[in-house]
Amino acid sequence: MTLLLLHFAAALFMTGLVWFVQVVHYPLMHRVGSGVFSRYEAEHTRRTSPVVAPMMLFELGSGIWLVLSPPPGVDVLLLLINVAVLAVIWGSTIVLQKPLHRDLEQGFAADVLDRLVSTNWIRTVSWSLRAVLLLFVLQTIAPTPPQPAPVAVPAAAKVAPPGPPIQGVQPR
Repeated sequence: MTLLLLHFAAALFMTGLVWFVQVVHYPLMHRVGSGVFSRYEAEHTRRTSPVVAPMMLFELGSGIWLVLSPPPGVDVLLLLINVAVLAVIWGSTIVLQKPLHRDLEQGFAADVLDRLVSTNWIRTVSWSLRAVLLLFVLQTIAPTPPQPAPVAVPAAAKVAPPGPPIQGVQPR
């Protein structure tokens, strides 16, 4: 269960990060300026890799581990879907984003940067789907709080005890 929670935390981290990159960081790269763009892109890659690579490796390793040794009560099919979506993320990173970053290290090209932004939606949507999927997985195995047992009240106890007479009303 702990590994599943850590895996979910990593997915949430990466989901937030990829949304920031998609909506803020990559589009702002258009404003860097062509004279310094190659150095900027190289520095971007140098600084981003130590943040992203360990988390992606952890997600992949823990995702595979969860499939091979699923926590009790977790549907293995959902864990397989999770790993399949991870494969899409890794495939997109290796086949699309990494080569585009290499091209951008050679110099600014608006069309290449636009392709980076548009193809990165694959990862953005995939990480978002994983976050929702893993939230669903955790919700399905979360223990439901025990409901208190109904208390049986004897019929005699349901009769109101005699009290003082109400003024103006004579008891019978």
